Amino acid sequence: MAYVITSPCIGTKDASCVEVCPVDCIHEGEDQYYIDPDVCIDCGACEAVCPVSAIFHEDFVPEEDKSFIQKNRDFFKNK
Repeated sequence: MAYVITSPCIGTKDASCVEVCPVDCIHEGEDQYYIDPDVCIDCGACEAVCPVSAIFHEDFVPEEDKSFIQKNRDFFKNK
């Protein structure tokens, strides 16, 4: 399991999460940031600093943003 960045990040892209991530697993995409699920250590540091509350543990992603779990994984399939 990993953390997932959801819809509130789109258009905001604050980068506070990038600065606090101890394993550099957060990468910038065209419309939002993404968390590499294979690198994330589930520390939660990113969730605490997100100014728009866009980051959730995968188990707690709001129903309306569940598609972001797959969107996040797909982002790293081509890397």
